[in-house]
Amino acid sequence: MTAIDDQHHSQSKQKVALSSVAASFLLTAMKLVVGIMTGSIGIISEAAHSALDFGAAALTFYAVRMSDKPADRKHHYGHAKVESVSALIETGLLIITSIWIIYAAAERLMAGKTEIEVTWYAYAIMIVSIVVDISRSRALKKVAKATGSQALEADALHFSSDILSSAVVLGGLVFVKSGILWADSVAGIVVAILVAYAAWQLGRKTIDVLVDAAPEGLTDQIEELTMTVNGVIAIEKIRVKPNGPQVFVEMTITVNRTLSVEKVQKISAEIEQKIRAEFTLADITINPRPIALNSETIAERVHVVGLNHNLHAHNISTNLAGEKKHITFDVEIDQQLTIKQAHDTVNSLEEELKREFDGELDICIHLDPLRNEEHATTALDTGEEQRVLDTILAVAATIEKIQDVHDIQIRKTEKEKLIITLHCSFHDEALLEEVHSLTSQLEGAIYHARPDAGRVIIHAEPLGSGLVF
Repeated sequence: MTAIDDQHHSQSKQKVALSSVAASFLLTAMKLVVGIMTGSIGIISEAAHSALDFGAAALTFYAVRMSDKPADRKHHYGHAKVESVSALIETGLLIITSIWIIYAAAERLMAGKTEIEVTWYAYAIMIVSIVVDISRSRALKKVAKATGSQALEADALHFSSDILSSAVVLGGLVFVKSGILWADSVAGIVVAILVAYAAWQLGRKTIDVLVDAAPEGLTDQIEELTMTVNGVIAIEKIRVKPNGPQVFVEMTITVNRTLSVEKVQKISAEIEQKIRAEFTLADITINPRPIALNSETIAERVHVVGLNHNLHAHNISTNLAGEKKHITFDVEIDQQLTIKQAHDTVNSLEEELKREFDGELDICIHLDPLRNEEHATTALDTGEEQRVLDTILAVAATIEKIQDVHDIQIRKTEKEKLIITLHCSFHDEALLEEVHSLTSQLEGAIYHARPDAGRVIIHAEPLGSGLVF
């Protein structure tokens, strides 16, 4: 839901709630005046009922205004539950009203008389009351359904009960005019029971929200959507917290620990996107927990443990001798460290690897200096550059299968060391392992031929394609 939609819903809720306050006030005043003029206990009781509605409508207006306030440092989940509290209070008022109607009706039945005086304006005020109540009830139900507002839903139920009670009083006027005095009280009891039952149903739903009961079936639906996302292994924990018309979801999922951080973030984002497409949610919190899979290779396990130590393990080789594993690999270590510092760094890596493989492990780690240098370089003069080019091409010609040496770039550092980059090509069918061996051979030959070479970088590609291997 966008910010514009939220603002529109907020305005709709407040507008319909305020109109209900005005309608309740006017009905209360008119019924009270007519009741006093006719001396009708029924109409006066309706005035009292409308006064109760006025208080409930005012409470609803306050609740919807409060519920639209954003979350703050004290109310982390926002203020939407104010509506639920308001709905619960209105539920209590409806039940109290129903009990009072049943009591008054029973008292009249036992007394065997009625005090309703039939006049034209008595009919008029009850008809006006019914028309207004119908209009208010429909408007409130429409906005309540669109915004998920429990407070407006309760107010709509209140006005619906007013329609019934006003109809009972109006029917009582007709029956009294016809001489059937007891019908008014019997109808009042039936209506009061129906109103009390509807209030009880609304109250149960409101209490569920207040005690954070998850909406029925919602948790299962969210779990099903989550498990359709590629990369999710399992859902360890899920919590669904209703908050007025919105729902907060907290979820812990398990993912393969060999996945990159970016891939895990992408999985979480896809889960959120799928859930939001189906439900109106206030917030989704996803906690991915990496786990080791039984299908992990030894190289993957070494690589993951290395990354946990901020070390890049590569050229991983494993030899098995029975139950014993002998693993060798290279790691890149900051070249500015001393040998003792570098050794201590890889020692902690070795210890964790032994725990990872339950101690059945021999490890030999080759330390590669990790270079991260910035050099100010200059171009060579034409004669010197040509001599270096001739040397590189001559050396490359001695290595079979290396073809089309091109894009040779040569720069010189302030320490008179050469930085050489070049591209060379191989047949498409050449295996990467063989290509790496040949380019390493060429690299070594260049270092041997040019002792002033400080760095040689060779880029291998298929013949004529320019694609990077």
